Amino acid sequence: MARWLPRSTDLTRFCQKLNRVKTLEADMMETSFNRCLSTIDLTLLGIGGMVGSGLYVLTGTVAKEIAGPAVIVSFIIAGFASLLAALCYAEFGARVPKTGSAYMFTYVSVGEIWAFLIGWNVLLEYMIGGAAVARAWSGYLDSIFNHKIKNFTETHVGAWQVPFLAHYPDFLAAAILLVATAFISFGAKVSSWLNHVFSAISMGVILFILIMGFVLAQPKNWGAQEGGFAPYGLSGIMAGTATCFYAFVGFDVIAASSEEARNPQKAVPRAIAFSLGLATGAYILVSMVLTLMVPWHTLDPDSALADAFYRRGYSWAGFLVAAGSICAMNTVLLSNLFSLPRIVYAMAEDGLFFQVFSRVHPRTQVPVIGIVVFGLLMALLALIFDLEALVQFLSIGTLLAYTFVAASIIVLRFQQQKTDGPTQPAGSQPNPEQREGLAAPELKEYESFSDKLQLVGNEKSKEHREPGQLKAAFEPYLEFLSDFYPGEVVTVAVVTLMVSAVCLCSILVFGNTHLHLPTWSYSLLLVLFSLGFIPLVPLSPALSIVLNIYLMLKLSYMTWLRFAIWLILGLLVYFGYGIWHSKENLREPQPQRVSARYVVFPSSSLEETVQAVQPSPQPPTGLPDTDTDTTEAKR
Repeated sequence: MARWLPRSTDLTRFCQKLNRVKTLEADMMETSFNRCLSTIDLTLLGIGGMVGSGLYVLTGTVAKEIAGPAVIVSFIIAGFASLLAALCYAEFGARVPKTGSAYMFTYVSVGEIWAFLIGWNVLLEYMIGGAAVARAWSGYLDSIFNHKIKNFTETHVGAWQVPFLAHYPDFLAAAILLVATAFISFGAKVSSWLNHVFSAISMGVILFILIMGFVLAQPKNWGAQEGGFAPYGLSGIMAGTATCFYAFVGFDVIAASSEEARNPQKAVPRAIAFSLGLATGAYILVSMVLTLMVPWHTLDPDSALADAFYRRGYSWAGFLVAAGSICAMNTVLLSNLFSLPRIVYAMAEDGLFFQVFSRVHPRTQVPVIGIVVFGLLMALLALIFDLEALVQFLSIGTLLAYTFVAASIIVLRFQQQKTDGPTQPAGSQPNPEQREGLAAPELKEYESFSDKLQLVGNEKSKEHREPGQLKAAFEPYLEFLSDFYPGEVVTVAVVTLMVSAVCLCSILVFGNTHLHLPTWSYSLLLVLFSLGFIPLVPLSPALSIVLNIYLMLKLSYMTWLRFAIWLILGLLVYFGYGIWHSKENLREPQPQRVSARYVVFPSSSLEETVQAVQPSPQPPTGLPDTDTDTTEAKR
C-alpha cells in the first residue's frame, strides 16, 4: 500500500511545477504584434474601457438600491483603491511590456498556477462585461424608441421565465457584438481609430450632462425629506464601493495593449494615470448631478441619466444623453473585444491554453481566431442570459487580479538573481561563470585557492548591497535571515501580509455581524492581525492588498459560490491541459557545469585544474537540476 503513496521528492517537484515563473526573452521589445499605439491612443483606450455602461447604468443602480446620494463617496473610495492597483499596473507595464496584463504580471513573479487562475478569471470578466454592456446598449437604444424593440421581440419571438435567463432574447445586443468583432479583426489601428471617434462623442456628451445637470440641480434632493445623503449608512457606502469597482475594470486594457505600444516604458504609466484620473472625475461629478436633478429613490436603474432629463421636461436632452451613452458603450465593447483575445493569446503562447489561440494573422497582426471565437461567445451570452445579477461577479474577479498584481510587484521589486560567487571588485573582469548569469547558478570556477577559502569563510558578501539584501543597521538583529537568498524572505513576508489581510478584513466585516465577538476579543484580534501592516512597506501595494480583500469580503455569498465553481472549472483545464503543455515545462536547462579541482603537492606548491562535469540525465519535466558543485582537495 505504501508504494502507491507519492514520494517526498515527487511532491517537491510537483510543487515546483505549480510555482515556476515565466522566463522572459532578452529583448522584451521584440513582438509579433504591430507597435503602433501612442500615449494618446492608450489613454483613450483606457477611458473607453472605463466610461461606458458604468456611467450611464451603474450610477443609477447603486444610487437607488445600495448607497443613495452617497454613491459619490463609493466612487471616491473605489477610485482610490483602483488608483493603488493602477500604480502597480503602471510599474509592471513599464518593466514587462508584454501582452497579458494581470496574467503576465503574476506569471513572471509569483508562479504558474496563480497566473493561470488570474487569467482564467479575467477571461470570464471580459466575456460577461462585454455581454452586459451590449445588453445595456440595447436597452438604451430601446428606450429612445419607447421600448418598441422589446415589445416586438416578446410578441413575435416570445418571453422566458427561466432563472438566470433573460426575459426575452436580445438579438440587437448580439448583433452589435458581432459587428464590433468584425471591426476589431481589422487590426489595432482600426480599433484605435474607432475608439477615438466614439470617445470624443462620449466626452462631449458627458460635458453637456455636467453643465445641464448643475443648472437643473436641486439641493433639496439630498435633504432629510428625501432620505438624506447616506440613507443606507456606511455599510451601504462600502457595499456600493465593491459594486462600483465594475466601473474601473477597463484601465487594464492599457496593460494588455503594452506589447502594441511604441514606447511602453513611458506610454503605459502615463496613459493609466491620465485615463483613471479623468474617468474617476467623470463618475464623481455625474453621480453628483444625477442625484441632485431628481430624488435618488425615483431613479430608473436601466436608463437613469436619460430618464432624469425626461422627467425634468427636457426630452431633447434625454435623447442626446441616450445617443451619447450608446457611443460610450461602443468604446467599452471595443475595449473588451480588444483585450480579451490578447490575454487568451498570452496564455496560449505560454502553452497554458489551447494553442490555436496563439496564431497571429500575418497581415492584420492580431489574434483573429481568438477575436472571432470569444466575440461569438460574448454574443451568445448577451442573447440569452440575464447578466444584471453578475455585475458583482465581475468585481470579485477584478479585485482578485488587483490583489495578485499588488503582491507580485512587491516580489518583483526585491527579486534578484541567485548567485553564490564572490563579489567582484570595482573595475575587475567577471569570470566566465558570472558572464553566464543563471546558466549555472550553483557551480563556480575560481581563479585561486585563496578565493575559494575566502568564499567558504564568508559565503555571502555584504559589501555590495542590492535590493532584497539586509541593510547593515539590521544585521545584528536579523543575522538569521542572512542564510536566505535575496528575495526569499520577501516572498514569505508577502504571504504573511496576505494572510494577515484576510484575517484582519474578516474581523472587520464579520466580527460584529456574523461572529458576534465580544468587544475585548474583537479589539485584541484587530491589534494582532494589524501587526502585519504596521510597516506598510511598500505603501501602495500593501494598501491595495488590504482594500481589495476588504471589498471582496463585502460581496454576497452567492458571488463567492459562483466564483468557486468557476475556479474549479479552471483547475480542471489547467491540470488537464495547461500543466502538460506549458513552455516552461518543456524548457530544457542549459548544461553549463564546471567544477574546481585543487591539488596541493608536498612541496607546498598549489596546482589548480578545471574539469568540466557532465550534467546528470534530466527528467522530462523541464525542471532544473539541483546538484551542487564538487570540489576535491588532495595532498
